[in-house]
Amino acid sequence: MEIRYAIGQQETKLMDTASLRAHFLIQSLMLPNKLTLVYTHYDRMIVGGVVPVNEIISLTNPHELRANYFLERREMGVINVGGAGFVIAGKEKFVLNKLDGLYIGKGTEEVQFGSLDSTHPALFYILSAPAHQTYPISLCTAANAAPVSMGAQQTSNKRTIYKYIHQQGIQSCQLVMGLTILEEGNVWNSMPPHTHSRRMEVYFYFDVTDTARVMHFLGTSEETRHIVVANNEAVLSPPWSTHFGCGTMHYGFIWGMAGENLAYTDMDPITMDVLK
Repeated sequence: MEIRYAIGQQETKLMDTASLRAHFLIQSLMLPNKLTLVYTHYDRMIVGGVVPVNEIISLTNPHELRANYFLERREMGVINVGGAGFVIAGKEKFVLNKLDGLYIGKGTEEVQFGSLDSTHPALFYILSAPAHQTYPISLCTAANAAPVSMGAQQTSNKRTIYKYIHQQGIQSCQLVMGLTILEEGNVWNSMPPHTHSRRMEVYFYFDVTDTARVMHFLGTSEETRHIVVANNEAVLSPPWSTHFGCGTMHYGFIWGMAGENLAYTDMDPITMDVLK
């Protein structure tokens, strides 16, 4: 498991492109028949990816956790962005089609991932945060995620938001998780921009074509930086950082947060006139 340490505003201000990518961009998350994990010191979130092509892959227990098993003191959210697959958790098998989500609570000792068709394998994206109590394992399909439309064609940010793990949905200790799909002809996400210093966030971009890219913006409102992001890559967003993006065509992204506030609407807005 790779370890990423927290970076402050002043350090970020002085970084070049290579340093920004090394600290904030997570690549190679979706590798065939592999489990990939990255531990960040921003609210101790773990970001992961699993692609079970022709094998069933078990959730390992990295020695850095100093735990008896991965979810001994943690909770986890899983969203599938590939072909149909399944997750075995708590001795129960859950089938996840594309965009379906699963919450796995603290105390679940064994978790396994598999695909229903090796020619079109599942792509499981994982977020895990520390947990202080146990909530039940819960499946939420995309159809049941209460999609909400936002934005407008005129501002190139018409999009649909799907909420999975949140206060009015699947309950958790501190994990909040869902995804956003931009409609065709729309490219801006999370506009107008904002911060929320009470929690960190991770953006995972998917359905980005081979010839397309997303420009993800981070940093403070008056010292923005950008990272060029390809398909199935994630960006860490510190609690102090703004986070929004613009693609060369429409795409989807999974947003996930951890911290001391579960309220999805807890945001500090940034007006366009202060962005630099």
